[in-house]
Amino acid sequence: MFVLDSHCDTPSQILRFHRDLSVCSTDGHVDFPRLRKGGVDASFFALYVPPQMDSLQAWDYAREMLEQTRLEVERHPQIAAMAYSEADARANKAKGLLSIMLGLENGSAIGSDMSRLEWFRAQGVRYVTLCHNADNLICDSAAGNGSNNGLSALGREVVRKMNSSGMLVDCAHISDKSFFDVLDVTQKPIVSTHSCCRALAGHRRNMTDEMLRALADNGGVIQINFYPVFLQDGCTDNGPSCSYVRIADHIDHAVEVAGIDHVGIGSDFDGIDIAPEGMEDVSKMWKVFEELRGRGYSEADLAKVAGENFLRVLGA
Repeated sequence: MFVLDSHCDTPSQILRFHRDLSVCSTDGHVDFPRLRKGGVDASFFALYVPPQMDSLQAWDYAREMLEQTRLEVERHPQIAAMAYSEADARANKAKGLLSIMLGLENGSAIGSDMSRLEWFRAQGVRYVTLCHNADNLICDSAAGNGSNNGLSALGREVVRKMNSSGMLVDCAHISDKSFFDVLDVTQKPIVSTHSCCRALAGHRRNMTDEMLRALADNGGVIQINFYPVFLQDGCTDNGPSCSYVRIADHIDHAVEVAGIDHVGIGSDFDGIDIAPEGMEDVSKMWKVFEELRGRGYSEADLAKVAGENFLRVLGA
């Protein structure tokens, strides 16, 4: 099956720490050897922009991350290659190569300049997480103070532009009001690239059952996050953590509410301070699928969760 992780923050590691991804490291959660060991075929590297940066700083920072990420992949052509479409990713797998794909985490790097959005699309960025842990010009954050009352007028323009240019609208991090506003505007399936289920853990970043049903009606996908704080109430960055089987619990719940065609994996590796016990880095990714097999998932359903659901939306 094709295994796709829709969100990790490795570009920040490349830029800040000059990580050589060809080396199996004890730093971070992701590198090429550990992706192979975990059975991952494609990983979306998110160009994460901290919310405290102003728009111009964010624009410059995101472009530098993109350049350094691409250079790091190009340094190791025998192991990995960039992929900008479903077809690219499948072709790379057939060649025995890992696929690195690009997302932008935090639309603050766009500001109010739509030409920046066009530039990111031309560079192969396939999704934009509309905000991070603060409101921006596009929409309100789940961690914000409601300064836009949901999706702003600019945000509506951004969603329409992304629809027309083939970019996925990522609703991870946005407020509940912003989420439903996006659904009112979008003409294409949307995604939440790294979120969990609020019915199982009450964090504001997680999706309610109402949101899950609405996402399914839209044809979109929730990609389950591995961050213990989102997986289980009581977990913090300083501990305690939780078992990796909690990931499967959230997959189960999302499948029950939204359906098997609307659930996938978005680890948030290299962007989280702690990982679940037994899922210390991406080399352990295979354990999620073994757990799901033990719960009675068919191979066809496992393939959907592993990557086919996200690839479907990517090509929509």
